[in-house]
Amino acid sequence: MIMRATGWLLVFMLTLPLTVLGQSRTGTTAASFLTLGTGARGQAVGHAYTALATGADALFWNPAGVARPYEAHSAGSLMLSHARWFADITYSAAGVAIPVLSSSSIGLSVTAVNYGDMTVRTVALPEGTGETFRASDFSLGMTYAQPLTESFYFGGTVKYVRQQIRDMSATAVGIDVGFVLQTAYLQGLTLAASIQNFGSKLQMRGVNSVVFVDIDETTTGNNPNVPGRLEMDSWDLPLSFKFGMALPVLRVRNVELLALADAHQSNDNQLNGDFGGQLRLYNRTFNLDFRAGYKDTFLNNVDSHLTFGAGLDVRALGVRAGFDYAYTPFELLGNTQMLDFRLYF
Repeated sequence: MIMRATGWLLVFMLTLPLTVLGQSRTGTTAASFLTLGTGARGQAVGHAYTALATGADALFWNPAGVARPYEAHSAGSLMLSHARWFADITYSAAGVAIPVLSSSSIGLSVTAVNYGDMTVRTVALPEGTGETFRASDFSLGMTYAQPLTESFYFGGTVKYVRQQIRDMSATAVGIDVGFVLQTAYLQGLTLAASIQNFGSKLQMRGVNSVVFVDIDETTTGNNPNVPGRLEMDSWDLPLSFKFGMALPVLRVRNVELLALADAHQSNDNQLNGDFGGQLRLYNRTFNLDFRAGYKDTFLNNVDSHLTFGAGLDVRALGVRAGFDYAYTPFELLGNTQMLDFRLYF
């Protein structure tokens, strides 16, 4: 059954370009920051990370992976991530996964995007009024995951999502669910799937939607400034489905090479694929990783496909700590970098 599933996945991903393209759905959802990809490891392998994410990393990619330890001696984990994007946008995230009961795990994740100070401009004052405003995004999630068998893991996340611009804000609740299946085939093939951002809609509300109207302009003596409120459109969260695999291509002594692939479908874009690889040099003390990826393979008008990165973690005094780095060379928007700190305990 596992071999059959793997074969269908390969056929599915190879036929992605043949998908009949309909009308573009780009820009039809809100909270697009939820799809940026959190963590240098997932970024560096081109977002093909659904089957590989473990511990605190999995809080942002596949909640089932939260119950999978990074190594046998590390059941809990902490991750801090920071990235500076183009136009002075900063992207920060933190996550912690803690084992509970016998084999279950719980996790807490936070994501924050700061778009910086922007100048208020009007038609009369296109160079600015002297005022500034801010825009930001925020997400807070709670995760529970557990192994259902020795090789099958399941998890779910409930998260609060908030977007704000000046005095307007919108909130929603989203749900992520996922599973991971570790097999004994092909030196340890791992299959995984996740559904992310299934939930309520976002609708902006705030003082900027208040307007004053004259109910009857033909009548004199009535109140010409009756307060009213503009009704904003509501927008879906970027619902996405991912099906991925991690395949050990080479395992020789202290060297491991993984091939990674994800098929990705979202409600605001076309079906596409992400591919990546990770080369690990390791012993009992350290893990040294080199990563590369190619994301959004079958999407047009994408500014960057290639991703690169590396990471190093070392075990000492009963804990394992390390750093990971990702680099994405954009053609028009400038290069972006992401740096993570991780602690396993």
